[in-house]
Amino acid sequence: MFLGEYLHTLDTKNRISIPAKFRKELGRVVVVTRGLDHCLNVYSRKAWEEEARAYAADVNGGAARRGLARLFLAGSAEAEVDKAGRVLIPDSLKSFASIKDKAVVAGVADRVEIWEEGAWKRYTADIERDADSFAEKVDH
Repeated sequence: MFLGEYLHTLDTKNRISIPAKFRKELGRVVVVTRGLDHCLNVYSRKAWEEEARAYAADVNGGAARRGLARLFLAGSAEAEVDKAGRVLIPDSLKSFASIKDKAVVAGVADRVEIWEEGAWKRYTADIERDADSFAEKVDH
């Protein structure tokens, strides 16, 4: 399970360090894809295969299902974790998430998310402000 948040800087070759505590579970080959809220999702290859199967079942469904399936499947890219623990972020995904130089790498249970630093700060501030009302709306 992935937990925690870490601030990292993209290098000049669009690579970002994956925290050491995430690397073992992710493995040497990961899949980076578009996520919701304009972040990027990073999955181990095995976890991505399960996600991809679920999305593939949706490509022939209703418009909303097809759209999300296409967003996640067509926007995905395999990447190797190099010996320094870095992953290349393709330009298209970097642009999608509006990442320029600093990004937050956050563990979110079954996946790792990569957020543009300012977007992460705004998002978490909003969630923190509204957490009590969200808790009342969420059925546990």
